[in-house]
Amino acid sequence: MARIVGGIGSSHTPTIGFALDAKKQADPVWAPIFAGYEPVQQWLKEKRPEVLFFIYNDHVTSFFFDHYSHFALGVGEEYAVADEGGGPRALPPVKGHPALARHIATALTADEFDLAYFQGKPLDHGCFSPLSVMWPHEHGWPGAIVPLQVGVLEFPIPTARRCFRLGRSLRRAIESYPEDLRVAIVATGGLAHQVHGERAGFNNTPWDREFLDLLEREPERLAELTIAEYAERGGLEGAEVIMWLIMRGALSAKVRKLHSTYYLPSMTPIVTVIYEDETPSAPTESDAEFRERIARELAGVERLPGTYPFTLDRSVKAYRLNSFLHRLIEPEFRRRFLADAEPLFAEAGLTAEERDLVRRRDWRALIHYGVIFFLLEKLAAVLGITNLHVYAAMRGETLEEFQKTRNVQMLYSVAGQGAQLKQ
Repeated sequence: MARIVGGIGSSHTPTIGFALDAKKQADPVWAPIFAGYEPVQQWLKEKRPEVLFFIYNDHVTSFFFDHYSHFALGVGEEYAVADEGGGPRALPPVKGHPALARHIATALTADEFDLAYFQGKPLDHGCFSPLSVMWPHEHGWPGAIVPLQVGVLEFPIPTARRCFRLGRSLRRAIESYPEDLRVAIVATGGLAHQVHGERAGFNNTPWDREFLDLLEREPERLAELTIAEYAERGGLEGAEVIMWLIMRGALSAKVRKLHSTYYLPSMTPIVTVIYEDETPSAPTESDAEFRERIARELAGVERLPGTYPFTLDRSVKAYRLNSFLHRLIEPEFRRRFLADAEPLFAEAGLTAEERDLVRRRDWRALIHYGVIFFLLEKLAAVLGITNLHVYAAMRGETLEEFQKTRNVQMLYSVAGQGAQLKQ
């Protein structure tokens, strides 16, 4: 079974990544940053976690306000470094762990946490700034991550209590995962700082000390604070420390603090802490019972003939092909596709099997592969084919045979103005 080896709290200011990239280790102004991470590096080396569950927030890089979620779980196979304006940092992409992510998603959803899922998005300094100084990466990263992006920039944001409760559910999710994995929980952000308005540059070291003490000994008191109270004590952007409560909620009620450092060089304190469980928690149900409970919503759906729920594993498997078909909503991409699709196949890196499925317009096989129907209807619209033709083909029938099963013989498509549909 998977096991949580402990929790790490870390600031995620871009200062950390800058110091590393600029090789400031010997500079006395910057050296305390590296000193604070040396115990973290050593602890990770000793505990050897295969996966870091990495809690962070994006800084309007990969997540924009056209679609902004409270909790977005990364379910993909790999995460690259984001370009935040001056080009991406020279770091290798880090592997994801889709299987663990799917299990966590199922468990948290069963506990009524509303999640968004993402893949194919690069991660910004909220993740890679601390990660790059925690884990060696010269020859690739020593393990994988499951990132959780918490939407703390556009209000209303999750409450501190919500974050703490999510952490408690996260613990049970990880511990019930059937594979033998060592998992460390990493929470990033904070501590007290504000980067906008006339209050820009605000710090509050006494509050930072109090927060760290309460986080260790009385996290429930932190869970009771409002976002306004966090903003008053630690600056508006400093309210992102509610993400640390997810990490703390995933640990036992009583923890042992192994390490803590605090350094305030400029705008944001640079803090690191390490906790391990002091008292084990006794689950109220066995792992088998828990896994059965969280899988209940889709239990039995496999008995429905010709039915293929678009699950996270299908989404990850077919992400490249679904992404390719999604681009058919772009007029220029449609034009190029109709003129000659082969160069587009190559640009998208489609496999030979994926290219063959699209070339043959094998609607049933595309569904079996993992393409969601609502992208098939877009492909059909581009080709001038109605939805009814696709429905019939998936059933293995001619259009005429399928139409006989309908109350009205009609044809339609999602195609917009000017579409020439085949009759």
